[in-house]
Amino acid sequence: MRVCAASLVLTLLVLGCTSTPAGQPVSPVVTSAKPPATASSITPPASATAPIAPSAVTVETAAPGDVPPEARLAVEGGDPVAGQLGTYVWDGQGSDSPWLPGAAIAVGRGEPLTVRVRPAADVDSWSARIVRADSSGPDGATPLGEGTGTPRFDAPARGAWTLEVHLAFGDDAGDASYFWRLDVR
Repeated sequence: MRVCAASLVLTLLVLGCTSTPAGQPVSPVVTSAKPPATASSITPPASATAPIAPSAVTVETAAPGDVPPEARLAVEGGDPVAGQLGTYVWDGQGSDSPWLPGAAIAVGRGEPLTVRVRPAADVDSWSARIVRADSSGPDGATPLGEGTGTPRFDAPARGAWTLEVHLAFGDDAGDASYFWRLDVR
């Protein structure tokens, strides 16, 4: 009897540790394609060494309001390119990201670059910096500019660069880093 009770307690603990409390958003969320198990529908495997068949899973992405707005970099008169979203804090949630290679965009040396966010959001402050494209982090980064409002700065010297633009949003909404790979001609 004690063994059965201990098994039941262990099973309930495992189930309790793997569920998310109601009202707690998780991004990304991995959900099973099968209906959730209940304590009465769980049957232990035939043996402890029996293989467990993988279940089908789907990955849900965060809703648009759960992440910072998209940042798009454009050369004057050119088509904007959405940056890769890196580390951010937004609406009480966040994500920590490594240094990213960035979304590719070709620009001319010294061309004016502008970053706009979509949907529109107030930008309290911003900073832009670059490193060589083959760098794995921000060590030795060269600043390209900083300010308030819409980020505007000139493209760097010829070469391949990773550009990071860090935005701090108004109304204490949060902040985010965005990355592009600049191929400067």
